[in-house]
Amino acid sequence: MKLVQLGQSDLQVTPICLGTMTFGEQVNEVDSHAILDRSLEAGINFIDTAEMYAVPATAATCGFTETYIGNWFAKNPGARQKLVLATKVAGPSRGMPWIREGSGMTGQDILNSCDASLRRLQTDVIDLYQIHWPERHVPVFGMTYFDPAKDKSVTSIHEQLEALSKLVKAGKVRYVGLSNETPYGVHEFVRLAEQHGLPRVATIQNPYCLVNRTYDNALDETCHRLNVSMLAYSPLGFGLLTGKYDNVDLTGPLLPEGGRIARYDSMRKQRWGRPEALVAARRYNQLARDNGMTPTQMALAFCYHRWSVASTIIGVTSVAQLNEDLAAWSTELSPDVLKAIDAIRWDMRDPAL
Repeated sequence: MKLVQLGQSDLQVTPICLGTMTFGEQVNEVDSHAILDRSLEAGINFIDTAEMYAVPATAATCGFTETYIGNWFAKNPGARQKLVLATKVAGPSRGMPWIREGSGMTGQDILNSCDASLRRLQTDVIDLYQIHWPERHVPVFGMTYFDPAKDKSVTSIHEQLEALSKLVKAGKVRYVGLSNETPYGVHEFVRLAEQHGLPRVATIQNPYCLVNRTYDNALDETCHRLNVSMLAYSPLGFGLLTGKYDNVDLTGPLLPEGGRIARYDSMRKQRWGRPEALVAARRYNQLARDNGMTPTQMALAFCYHRWSVASTIIGVTSVAQLNEDLAAWSTELSPDVLKAIDAIRWDMRDPAL
């Protein structure tokens, strides 16, 4: 597995990144550490987390994921030096007052959140510090349309970059990135950084999978031309693209145990729980089977080997799931399969946008 450079930074990462948002809710600390052990053993050098994790977000579990990772670092001397560690500062509250009080996200909020993450992670520096979602109003997490009437921004992009610059200068952060961003946001962060000598974003972390390819609608060109690397999250569409929900009704009583959509009613009410998303997923999953692959293999291979994706973030709840996802790296999709995937997308579009 060849390492990939992130943007204009000197960060070199594996094209598979271990996502950790299940740690602290679906996955206990012992099992989380076993997953981290196996990931490191398998050669994965990239871990992504966030201050607001675990997910689903609650006041009780906020910060648990970073704490689990920090405890693992403490138990495994030398592990931290082998890894590129990414975490995220939460944007405005979005119904989570335990993370961010009031409106917006101030420069001081960014500084305070970074210090808290460093303590929980038991490390001196964060390799990649990302803004989890925009401070301004943006249609993300299943929202469809931009509404200027809802824009209540209190901290400009320039001010956010100035706060991030303080962290870089203090040696607390090496590089910065974005998440759940738009073409406008990426352009503006890069433009202002270059104009004012502030940290240039190296990455964007957005959803990308067979049932949500909104990144392919202009963001791919934006990031390519500006040399901002894409980190793809939810490559399996919260489990829809594993096939485990193919024979059930997401609103019914017979959902498979363990999966996020099955376990949490709040997840079924989000974009991944839309009936149209399941209809599309079933078509992709059958295409995989018709071509001698498991749905998981095809869905991950699509992201793993996509020209526009630098690293794919996989979220797992067991070592067995991790091994399955890692094994899918060797799966290659034929031109005919890729053509069939595009045909389904033309018909179904992006139901989990």
